[in-house]
Amino acid sequence: MKFALCNEMFGDRSFADTFSTIRKLGYTGVEIAPFTFAPHNEPFDVREVSAQKLVDVRTLAEDAGLEIIGLHWLLAKTQGFYLTSPDPTVRRKTGEYLKTLVEMCADLGGKIMVLGSPKQRNLLPDVSYDDAEAYAVEVLHNAMAACKQFGVTLGLEPLGPSEGDFMLTAESAIRLAKMVDSPYCKVHLDVKAMSSEAKPIPEIIRDSHKWLIHFHANDPNMLGPGMGNVDFHPIFAALREVHYDGWVSVEVFKYEPSPDAIARESIEYMRKVEASLL
Repeated sequence: MKFALCNEMFGDRSFADTFSTIRKLGYTGVEIAPFTFAPHNEPFDVREVSAQKLVDVRTLAEDAGLEIIGLHWLLAKTQGFYLTSPDPTVRRKTGEYLKTLVEMCADLGGKIMVLGSPKQRNLLPDVSYDDAEAYAVEVLHNAMAACKQFGVTLGLEPLGPSEGDFMLTAESAIRLAKMVDSPYCKVHLDVKAMSSEAKPIPEIIRDSHKWLIHFHANDPNMLGPGMGNVDFHPIFAALREVHYDGWVSVEVFKYEPSPDAIARESIEYMRKVEASLL
């Protein structure tokens, strides 16, 4: 398996330091949250990031021996963008912003964008779920031409009920991807999120594998794999069974005792699990 790490867990540390640390710990990929280009700027706008900065960050990753997988937290810390808004102007602006993110992803050498960002997609007052799906399809349709042009695939991320009320299951993400009807719109799965479903995680993986483009490893306790109660042996066995050959990227939401310790313990655990399945 290919193991990667999400960069936002390193906080204010420089891209150079972050990339060097990630590689030394044994990861070969990095997943970038756009707002880490300006962590103290809120609202954040990716259009304010210079082309030279993107070149510099891509070079730093390459020099460290890392592949930039792509982007996640796409709409986090932004303002004025919303996936399921009833306002056509907001939907148009959101679609245009996603196009900009697609180009940014490609400039960094990435090929995958994970669409989670629950605060920019949850149901607004007087908006039904069906209407929200239709609004989301419209926004996503607007970005598909750019995805095709730059070779970037958008992974729809189902999130659990603790995050919100839109796209809570893998099945709902697949349904939305089918409505978008593009080879550049697939599904991303996250262990923490899947833990909230009634269906066992290995079964979700098997049922979703034809749509699966990317995978996050973590635990419902918001720490890394092996740092909570989730057993990854049946999870990795299911990924192997469906011949998943993409990245397994560690994404955590608590950073204690330290990002370095979490990253180290996570990859050590994942390697042990992987070795046990050989």
